[in-house]
This record gives sequence, structure tokens and C-alpha cells, in this order.
Amino acid sequence: MKKPILVISSGAGISAESGISTFRDAGGLWENYPVMDVASATGFRKNPALVHQFYNQRRKDLLKAEPNAAHRALVDLEKDYDVYVITQNVDDLHERAGSKNVLHLHGELMKIRSIAHPDYVETLDIDHLETTPETRGRNGDLMRPHIVFFEEPVPNIEPAIDLVRKADIFVVVGTSLVVYPAAGLLQFVRPGVPVYYIDPHPAATPSNVTVIPEVASKGLLHLTRLLRGK
Repeated sequence: MKKPILVISSGAGISAESGISTFRDAGGLWENYPVMDVASATGFRKNPALVHQFYNQRRKDLLKAEPNAAHRALVDLEKDYDVYVITQNVDDLHERAGSKNVLHLHGELMKIRSIAHPDYVETLDIDHLETTPETRGRNGDLMRPHIVFFEEPVPNIEPAIDLVRKADIFVVVGTSLVVYPAAGLLQFVRPGVPVYYIDPHPAATPSNVTVIPEVASKGLLHLTRLLRGK
């Protein structure tokens, strides 16, 4: 029997419980850096060394983090649903928890890509975490963090929209619903499809959205009980 399709849109809140810091809670600063200095196309052009240094440290921080109960709850739901995760996060905690289908909107911290040929991507490992403006890929190209900077298009938004259109249930978890284009995914949910929104400080939502005002781990436990009729 075919399983219903459950599509999750996850944001920084789902990784916050694993100790991954978010810049939106710090008044425009991310680890004490102005966000546009380390996470924008302009910032990368002005000071690529700083940007490489910044993401080197983020990778080291990520290695210290572990998936939390919220990540594991999504894996557990794969028993009953075809689960697809669309994440704004650049960490790999969904994958490390065991989620099979993860689409990253804003890039991936543990990968680097060619500046000249953006489709050429390499995965870093624990022994090769650090990059510089002089780092070259195996193909000889100069490389950069595989991150979608501010001021750049989001290549995976169309595949994300396609997934949302197929959803039998759509869940938003751990996001402020102010970062576009990800926040606009709600408008592509088919009429009549149940929509749930999990966040301790939820934004205003349409009347058809069921709001669960909890942190991600508690909210997903609540949602799992609702979906399983407990």
C-alpha cells in the first residue's frame, strides 16, 4: 500500500536544540560577525578569506553537534509516511539522524563547490575541514563554500515547490516564516491538505494552519501523536 506523502519544511529551530547557533536570534550578528559580511555575495567578494575562515569554524562546531529528538522524530515518521524534508539549514543533522530524502535550500556546510562551475561540488571530511581562497578542487578549480549566500538565487526552490505540491500533509517546523523564498512554500500546498506549523514563537498564519506553539522536539512529538491518533 502506498504511503501518504509527508513534506517537512525545517528551519534553524530544529537544529537549535543540538546547539547550532542561529543568526536571527542575535540582532543581525552571527557568531559576532555582521551577517552580510560572512553570508552574502558582496561579503564574499570583499573578503573571501574571512568567509572561508567563518565556515571553517562552523564545520568544526557542527562536528560537536548531534541530531536531537526532533530530527529523530522525522525518521520515525518514515514508518508511516513517505517523508521528504526541505530544509533551510546547512548542517547535516537530518542526514545523520537517518532521514532518507533531504533537500537543502541554502546549501550544505560539509560541501564546497567550484566558483567557475557551480554544478561541480565536493564533499569534505573530518580530516579536511578547512578551506581558503586558494583551495582547489580535484578538477583544479578554485572552490568556495557550498552555501547560497544572500543576494544569490536559490537553485533548489523549484524542486521544493514540486514536493510541496505533491504533499498529502505539510509541516513547517522551527522557522520564522520570514525568510523567502522558503516562507512562500505554504502557498503551493494543495487545497484541503492538512498544514501544521511548529514553533515556540509562531508567526501569523492562515486560518487553515494548525499551530503547535512548542520547540521542535516537543512539537514533533505532539504532531506524531496527532497523526497516529493517540
